[in-house]
Amino acid sequence: MREFTYERATSVEQAAATAAANPGAKFIAGGTNLLDLMKLEIETPTHLIDVNGLGLDTIDATADGGLRIDAMVRNTDLAAHETVRRDYALLTRALVSGASGQLRNKATTAGNLLQRTRCPYFYDPNQPCNKRQPGSGCSAIGGFTRQLAIVGTSEACIATHPSDMAVALRALDAVVETVKGDGSTRSIPIADFHCLPGETPHIETVLEQGEFITSVVLPPPVGGRQIYRKVRDRASYAFAIVSVGAVILPDGTGKIAVGGVAHKPWRLEAADQELSRGARAVSAALLADARPTEQNRFKIDLVERTLGAVLLEARG
Repeated sequence: MREFTYERATSVEQAAATAAANPGAKFIAGGTNLLDLMKLEIETPTHLIDVNGLGLDTIDATADGGLRIDAMVRNTDLAAHETVRRDYALLTRALVSGASGQLRNKATTAGNLLQRTRCPYFYDPNQPCNKRQPGSGCSAIGGFTRQLAIVGTSEACIATHPSDMAVALRALDAVVETVKGDGSTRSIPIADFHCLPGETPHIETVLEQGEFITSVVLPPPVGGRQIYRKVRDRASYAFAIVSVGAVILPDGTGKIAVGGVAHKPWRLEAADQELSRGARAVSAALLADARPTEQNRFKIDLVERTLGAVLLEARG
């Protein structure tokens, strides 16, 4: 592991300002992704800013009846929160589908959103990877692609986003609140938060250098049935091959987000409008621009079948 310096942040503004002034700085909270990557020298921060002492660990109602989830709320606590279980059951179901109990005890809301979008080649420093070294090439293209993306890809990257929580937040239309290095704030719709790879797959979110996530805000609950279904190679501690997060209202309308198929949680509002026509129509709209490989072409059928199971469950 390479040498780095370390400090404990004393305020959100101080943490953001320090990180903005130091391009080699990284925030650390649970560290469940960052520390693994540091051990492999994939991430090589020169300065770590520990933000665990900032007290951002509460879940409160907003003035309009929604819910504000602080950045440092641990995944276990968020999944178990009474209001989340009652009004945003999709989020609870997605969280308990992810990682392991031990990791959920440590992982934070903000950290979950900021997981590196990755594939097995990203972890192998002996293989070219545009995410590790921009311009070096993508070993996954032409390599083993069974678990990789089929839509929203580029000639530079076909990795998939690993977060189950982010899929649920996309279906729930969450908003990410941040503080920048200059002290200004902004609210970023989850739809705009993660980036597609394009020619710059190493840029995974719209955050600026030093910009610090303070909370995630959910809109007022809409009711209906909320379902998260994850298809994976083993029953636990595995990334999704395909996952579906759904909010289905009594009139049959709703919102659908899909994981395991793209560089970010995948949702097209136009596909939501096809719900009355069934899983095949929704899947066709979601994956109209899919560019699968021979090894992961099966995901097109798997998305449709998983959607069918979700809609069947929603109808009781």
